[in-house]
Amino acid sequence: MSRLHDLYVEQIKKSMCEKFGYTNEMEIPKLEKIVINIGVGEATENSKAVDAAASDLAQITGQKPIICKAKKSLASWKIREGMPLGCKVTLRHEKMYEFLDRLINIALPRVRDFRGVSAESFDGRGNYAMGVKEQLIFPEIDYEKIDRIRGMDIIVVTTARTDEEARELLRLFGMPFKK
Repeated sequence: MSRLHDLYVEQIKKSMCEKFGYTNEMEIPKLEKIVINIGVGEATENSKAVDAAASDLAQITGQKPIICKAKKSLASWKIREGMPLGCKVTLRHEKMYEFLDRLINIALPRVRDFRGVSAESFDGRGNYAMGVKEQLIFPEIDYEKIDRIRGMDIIVVTTARTDEEARELLRLFGMPFKK
């Protein structure tokens, strides 16, 4: 397992049991998956834009992204059914912990004027969503080789039943929430 997972798994279990009074080890929330999504708005004019976004996402995650295509045609937005509009990656197990470690310890501190991520971005079922404005915060991306700055959505899916449990789990993993 990754360094982050090895270092914290026992401490996290112990701390979560103390705080929430779990009696069974299976009650303790854990990370299920991380989904990273890039929507490419300029894909209607430039079909190569989705390929560039997919290439960036593959470099960041170390996994080949899935190209997301339009389900319906929308004439007002010049979108036809089947047209590629974005890409996404679902990380699980080892790659998920490695990505979370790099996000928390390397990428987020590189954001300009960073004061922490919002502690309010939970969905009510223990999942956390955040947006990143530019892919340049990841060290894998070379500034000279990008064609355009793109943002991405990062969704952390946990087995927690409540937002409070999920917030504590992510805090124990080192997520820098705003005070």
